Amino acid sequence: MSFLRAFLKDEQGATAIEYGLIAALISVAIIAVLSTLGTSLTETFQQIADCLSDPASCS
Repeated sequence: MSFLRAFLKDEQGATAIEYGLIAALISVAIIAVLSTLGTSLTETFQQIADCLSDPASCS
């Protein structure tokens, strides 16, 4: 019976799950930010490449 009480009071597994959830949320946020920045960076580098290949087209 004391083993069952000790098992129910043990919170180490809950703490590990909480850390896992926090890590998952942080990684989702990082992916969202990088996907947004990736699009704008691609457009910026494309404009630079266009200007380098044809300087007359740049304003």
